[in-house]
Parts: sequence; structure tokens; C-alpha cells
Amino acid sequence: MKGKRTSGTKPRDRKKFVPRQKVCPFCVDRSRKIDYKEANMLRRFISDHGKMEPRHRTGVCAKHQRLVSTALKRARYLALLPYTAEHIRWSGGVGVRGRAS
Repeated sequence: MKGKRTSGTKPRDRKKFVPRQKVCPFCVDRSRKIDYKEANMLRRFISDHGKMEPRHRTGVCAKHQRLVSTALKRARYLALLPYTAEHIRWSGGVGVRGRAS
């Protein structure tokens, strides 16, 4: 039975997946400021390896992505956030100060 479909649905009958447009959280909530001292807020924009997440993954606009990257770099310089995955393994997580005894 070559060429027969077992599922009974035709490819054109299925609905096409349309991804939702990501909205910048800083443009929506204008009272929310980007500050290097807020490590918990900046943790959202860092991967589990300690790298900065790109815009297409976080949904931040270009203007705010520049501000977020500057704030991340400042927080790293002041040791509020880790530089590498090695720092994350040593400290026990992103944004955690010191080791838990």
C-alpha cells in the first residue's frame, strides 16, 4: 500500500505554527529600569554557561539590549555576576554570592 496515509489527515488540513512576536519587557513596563546592581533581574539575560543571551531569545529590543549588555558587563566587573561556567559551578549558581556551607 504505497502512498497511502495512515493518519487520515492531509498536510494542508493542519494549522500552520505561527510564533508569537516577543515584546520587550522594558518597553512594556516603562517604570522598570536596567541597573547593574539588580543581579536577580540581570540573571534572566545570562545563559547557564554565563554568556549573554541574544535578542531573539530574550525578546528585548535593540535599544534595551545595548543597555542590558552594559549592565551585565558592569555587574561582572564588580563580581555580582559570573564571567564563565567555571564560576557558576564554583559558586553554585548564577548570582549566588559565596558558597553554601
